[in-house]
Amino acid sequence: MEYKEVLEYLYEHLPYYQRKGPAAYKASLDNTLALDILFGHPHRKFPSIHVAGTNGKGSVSHMMAAILHEAGYKTGLYTSPHLKDFRERIRVNGEMISKYYVTDFVMRFLEMNKSNGLEPSFFELTVLMAFDYFASQNVDIAVIEVGLGGRLDSTNIINPLLSVITNISLDHTVLLGDSLGRIALEKAGIIKPFTPVVIGETHPQTTMIFEGKAKENHSDIQFSDQILRADYSMVSLDQKQLFNVKNSEGVLFENLRLDLLGKYQSKNVCTLLCAIQELIKKGWNISEANIRSGLENVCGLTGLSGRWQTIGANPLIICDTAHNEAGIREVVSQLRQLPFKKLHFIIGMVSDKDIAGVLALLPKEAVYYFTKASIPRALAEHQLMQMAAFFGLNGASFEDVPAALQEAKMYADADDLIFVGGSTFVVADILP
Repeated sequence: MEYKEVLEYLYEHLPYYQRKGPAAYKASLDNTLALDILFGHPHRKFPSIHVAGTNGKGSVSHMMAAILHEAGYKTGLYTSPHLKDFRERIRVNGEMISKYYVTDFVMRFLEMNKSNGLEPSFFELTVLMAFDYFASQNVDIAVIEVGLGGRLDSTNIINPLLSVITNISLDHTVLLGDSLGRIALEKAGIIKPFTPVVIGETHPQTTMIFEGKAKENHSDIQFSDQILRADYSMVSLDQKQLFNVKNSEGVLFENLRLDLLGKYQSKNVCTLLCAIQELIKKGWNISEANIRSGLENVCGLTGLSGRWQTIGANPLIICDTAHNEAGIREVVSQLRQLPFKKLHFIIGMVSDKDIAGVLALLPKEAVYYFTKASIPRALAEHQLMQMAAFFGLNGASFEDVPAALQEAKMYADADDLIFVGGSTFVVADILP
């Protein structure tokens, strides 16, 4: 098998959530546990940090990996979904897994599975690929991002040093539950016995659930928003976001520079810093200099993209992967603080999201370019336009994202703003 054929096998022959949606989700760890046995329990060969949450878990995972890298640790990073290249999901010190290893792993699986008859999903198999790769690379530590939920997510076979849950909001309600409490129960499933857990945000509907689960597991728990506050300062000329991070005693970090833009990162920074403090308590050698250099160079060190990313000027063009109600609320809040003459909003969504909930948040004064990402789950652009009209959002529809962007650039003046978002896959379709 060549690498191209391996990708075809992964995408087309295995149930793949990003293409098929809930039909590809398996509410059981049985396959993952069987695969883990097949490959000799690779996740037991390195320490790990487990990161869950509705929004922010990807940013926190990348920030964590960047800091550990700067501290001199060989660091694995597993995240999902990818934007352009499958290999983005699995990195060591920022370098993507090789095509050779991807091919070799799948070939080994197919050979070993002849006598086992396992039928894993795309996600189940690629999680084991990551664990196998990290073990083979002798990483000092790996940061593992949950794919969906927590309790039944394939990554949840690990026994981490630390669990992190960034925040909770309504998303994937068909699979995880239609209330914050039910979703919190799923996320709380990553809390392990005698393992500290950092929660990003205090919320009346979720706090007792997390505290109860932590008590049940004899695990220390802290809520980062009760400990730290990151006051936004400014964006520097070299496009770094500056924060002053404070605790109850005063300023902890002055002018902390972060290369991830978007004011919503202030919450993620606090969650991240509380998690780092837990690692330091456990004996990991991480200095303030490591923290500062890691946060200042997250994108370069880990390859992260698509978070409030500027991709053009005159007119300013910004994209962001926010794709649910909580994420879009943050995006709209920040858009309202930017100077521009007219807002051109390119939006596409996948069909299994709370589309009405998102559309209700969008500014009515913008010009809309309704489109769809190049995946089967994408909602047809004309359907999205019809739904948006009910909320007073007006514009035209385009069959793909590049066509929508081309049209927006044609009609936007130099002092206008073009925003591209609504789905991770919409952003993927316009990034180089």
